[in-house]
Amino acid sequence: MSWTAPFDIVNPTGKAGIVIVCDHASNTVPQAIGDLGVAPHDMQRHIAWDIGTMPIARRLAEAFDAPAILCGTSRLVIDCNRKLDDPTLIPLTSDGTVIPGNAGLTPAQRRHRIDAYFTTYHDACRRVVAEKLAKSERPLFLSIHSMTDRMNGGHRPWEISLSSNEDRRATAPVLAALRRVPDLVVGDNEPYDMDPLADYSTPEHALAHGLDYLQVEFRQDRVATAAGQEYFAMILARAIRDSGILR
Repeated sequence: MSWTAPFDIVNPTGKAGIVIVCDHASNTVPQAIGDLGVAPHDMQRHIAWDIGTMPIARRLAEAFDAPAILCGTSRLVIDCNRKLDDPTLIPLTSDGTVIPGNAGLTPAQRRHRIDAYFTTYHDACRRVVAEKLAKSERPLFLSIHSMTDRMNGGHRPWEISLSSNEDRRATAPVLAALRRVPDLVVGDNEPYDMDPLADYSTPEHALAHGLDYLQVEFRQDRVATAAGQEYFAMILARAIRDSGILR
């Protein structure tokens, strides 16, 4: 999918005590950036976006009556879940694929990407969280990601995984609820944890305010279709409700 804006806010007036974000919802390269030099088939791979996450985030926004902020720019243009000093913020390679259009950027070109796509998206996330806080709400921060089923020659068995650091107030009860789903392969910090030194969105918008958070990874081969997206969105929604974490 693609759109031309740096972000989209779904259901901005949603009443639920949840804020949903999707840092890698789109594989769009804005026209102002031009050609990254990446083959079209590579732009459909996990290196360009988190496959399946945009429809899942939209479905969860509907299911909970919650706002969702969706990033509209490919992670190959700028990775909105990385800090500004991270060398992978504007990657030169990704999973063996060279990104020619990211080589040799001038300071002005780099600043344009940050201002136009990173800052605008995170300002939108910041506004939505601030609106909840201004009403004395303490929203659950729900960050939606997906992972490739194969990486570095190995298969990833986890169909859904929660990434966390030492703050597991929301993670632990939702993991318990997910593990009650028959035949579901659930990961706990597999293959990624939530690292405040590397991740940006959850530390910036949740940890900084002392909010409960969930950072979720869906396996991409399980959420590549509309049926899979609906199935896994509802599995997560039920687990969140059954966990008792919502106020």
